Amino acid sequence: MFQNRQKGFTLVEISIVLVIIGLLLGGVLKGQEIINNAKIKNAVNEFNGITAAIYSYRDRYGALPGDDPEAGTRWTGATSGNGNGQVTHYWWYQNQTTAGWEQGHFWHHLRLSGLVSGPTDGAAATASPTNAFGGFSGVGYYRAYGWPSGPLKICMGGITGKNAEILDRQLDDGKPLSGDLRGGVHPYNAGTETVYDQETTYWLCKRA
Repeated sequence: MFQNRQKGFTLVEISIVLVIIGLLLGGVLKGQEIINNAKIKNAVNEFNGITAAIYSYRDRYGALPGDDPEAGTRWTGATSGNGNGQVTHYWWYQNQTTAGWEQGHFWHHLRLSGLVSGPTDGAAATASPTNAFGGFSGVGYYRAYGWPSGPLKICMGGITGKNAEILDRQLDDGKPLSGDLRGGVHPYNAGTETVYDQETTYWLCKRA
């Protein structure tokens, strides 16, 4: 009778399989790194782009977007601000359009002026945009991480500590509580973090 002999993998074959698995894992990790780097670059561009849009709007219309007292007569459907030189007020609230709150109207004015892209009609016209990391972007004069009420701040949420530190180093000094870009876990307190925890999710606020 013939015996059924099972042939196992040789060391060479196992090595080839392990090399292939390593290459596949390396490709996945490299792809994730490329995607993350793209998000960081997009976030930098968003901070700079919003700042540029604010200055362009002020040069064009003589007022801050959202606070513009003549926006309602300039564009049908727009709500004018009070013209006090501030964009009120809680930057961590999405779509602020309550009476006297100007954050939502800030985005509407910029969209109507063509300085940022986005819808100009309906509820979406005043909605805060989504940032590169999936959180939303807000603006306002309310205090943040060592700043008192003012200056005007551009803020982004949903950013991990790892990416927050990279962004802070690219745009400022890499420290959560100093410079023109600051970060914290809770949007409504002064901030206590002296370094970024890599796994914690942060808000970042940049002086406009």
